[in-house]
Amino acid sequence: MSSPRPSGNGGKTKRPAPSGSFAPAAGISWVRTGLAALVVLLGIAWLVVYVVVAGPDTDGTKLTWMGDLGRWNYLIGFGLVFLGLAMGAHPSTPLGRGRGVVVGMLGSFLIGLVWIVLYYVTGSEMTLPLLTDLGQYNLMVGIGFMAVGFVYATHWE
Repeated sequence: MSSPRPSGNGGKTKRPAPSGSFAPAAGISWVRTGLAALVVLLGIAWLVVYVVVAGPDTDGTKLTWMGDLGRWNYLIGFGLVFLGLAMGAHPSTPLGRGRGVVVGMLGSFLIGLVWIVLYYVTGSEMTLPLLTDLGQYNLMVGIGFMAVGFVYATHWE
């Protein structure tokens, strides 16, 4: 009769962390996750500041350097939002693994679809400042959100 072979961990069993304690999930980079969230928030903040303070519907006396950029502000703001969402699709972030991929993918697809439908339904009689200022570029914003959805779709297993 032979003796049982020890397992690769020296015969020790691995215990799960107690449910009441904070135990970070293995392989999740909180730095990358925080950076992705920060880039998204920075893009949103850029858009809000431009529309409210320095945009075309304001008096133009505050943040003149931002007002001088004109429509480039939309590219900067939405570019940062899309970049942050795409950074969140990395497998080392919570949105880049497991169910998070599906949430990110479907969320991005639905936001893009709602953006385009809202633009078409409201038409030229809309009073929403961001949608009014963008005009036909609303289609590019909606398609941009859908493109981020496809970034998530490539990580779906």
